[in-house]
Amino acid sequence: MYPGSRQSIPLGIKVLFSGVFGAGGFALVYYLIQKFHSRSLYYKLAVEQLQSHPEAQEALGPPLNIHYLKLTDRENFVDIADAKLKIPVSGSKSEGLLYVHSSRGGPFQRWHLDEVFLELKDGQQIPVFKLSGENGDEVKKE
Repeated sequence: MYPGSRQSIPLGIKVLFSGVFGAGGFALVYYLIQKFHSRSLYYKLAVEQLQSHPEAQEALGPPLNIHYLKLTDRENFVDIADAKLKIPVSGSKSEGLLYVHSSRGGPFQRWHLDEVFLELKDGQQIPVFKLSGENGDEVKKE
């Protein structure tokens, strides 16, 4: 190289920095998607139902822990009018999945729960909430 000229960065260093920035970008997007879901109304309503359900609390045991969604699971699905999630939960006695089905009439309408149930790792299912009635007016807490 001539004096005053810039030296090129070795290819190995470029690959290393590209990998670090790519992984960091992926981790940031993953975190933001998790945060988006955990702040959504359909998620909050389901967790509130679980926290106020004595049979589910007894089966899991205190303290109740809510874990991150598996974003790669095809059963976790949200579109304009429907949301279906499997929220991993655990407690001191057991662990399981909180299945949530929520819907709304249109893009700018409020979410409401249709059904929430807890499936423990031993296969036991505990109904937590179910919307009943033809027009969805009557709410039944199980």
